[in-house]
Amino acid sequence: MPNTVIFDYGVGNLLSLKIALEKSGFSVNITVSPQKLSKADAIALPGVGNFSAAVVKLDPVKEKLVDAIRGGTPLIGICLGLQLFFTESEEGPGRGLSLLEGKSVRLKGSVKVPHMGWNTLQLVKKSRFFEGIKDNSYVYFVHSHYPIPADRDILAAETEYGTKFPSAIVSKNIFGTQFHPEKSGEIGLKILKNFANVVKR
Repeated sequence: MPNTVIFDYGVGNLLSLKIALEKSGFSVNITVSPQKLSKADAIALPGVGNFSAAVVKLDPVKEKLVDAIRGGTPLIGICLGLQLFFTESEEGPGRGLSLLEGKSVRLKGSVKVPHMGWNTLQLVKKSRFFEGIKDNSYVYFVHSHYPIPADRDILAAETEYGTKFPSAIVSKNIFGTQFHPEKSGEIGLKILKNFANVVKR
């Protein structure tokens, strides 16, 4: 059973993510320890909070975290966790992990922000992450910002809400969702199980 570390950078929703990852076939530790990050089979960055506050919390382990990911450790980022993959965010100052080129921007259009509730995934490309997931499947969102990758080839899914925005990315060993798989019922669990299968290979 692969070991996943959820890095606790002071955001909420850790317990529901832990339970969902355990149901998906992981043993799970919640930690702030850089040593545990470097020994994990996979790393999860959870998803509720503020970009600027999160980058401050990540700073003491940023180097270890980036080294682990660049060394091949699979990473999953959820909502804010996905936005932290990139360099900057309109939400506030601070530098993200810069694992991927791009930035996060605020949702636009005549829609209510934050975007809260169920919406559909428009699958952009075939991916191990979405194996067995049908196009237009419903997943659960809670967010005000979304990332714009410099490289559109990493897009795995998009969603329409005021504008069409990236709702999932896949880049080598880096996987991210703007939605919350841990709140998305059987579809979300299937996506997390797909991630577990990637880690086991």
